[in-house]
Amino acid sequence: MKTKEEILAAIADTLEAEFECSRESLTADARLFEDLDLDSIDAVDLVVRLQNQTGLKVKAEDFKSIRTLGDVADVIVRLQGEQSK
Repeated sequence: MKTKEEILAAIADTLEAEFECSRESLTADARLFEDLDLDSIDAVDLVVRLQNQTGLKVKAEDFKSIRTLGDVADVIVRLQGEQSK
């Protein structure tokens, strides 16, 4: 199971490589839409990429609550915990 910091680093790597976000802007508090200028299609694409990388399924209700990179990492951490039970 990965730590929140490891997950945040992986998310940042994906955003930098695939969405051309600057590494400096990729903090846990960075808001996906306002700070990183992602649109709803980008957000869906990010979740799909993360699901493929982690093997975890993000539910629609989880997706609706995601606003920041930290929120994304929190959901992945929670899903990892649920999967390991």
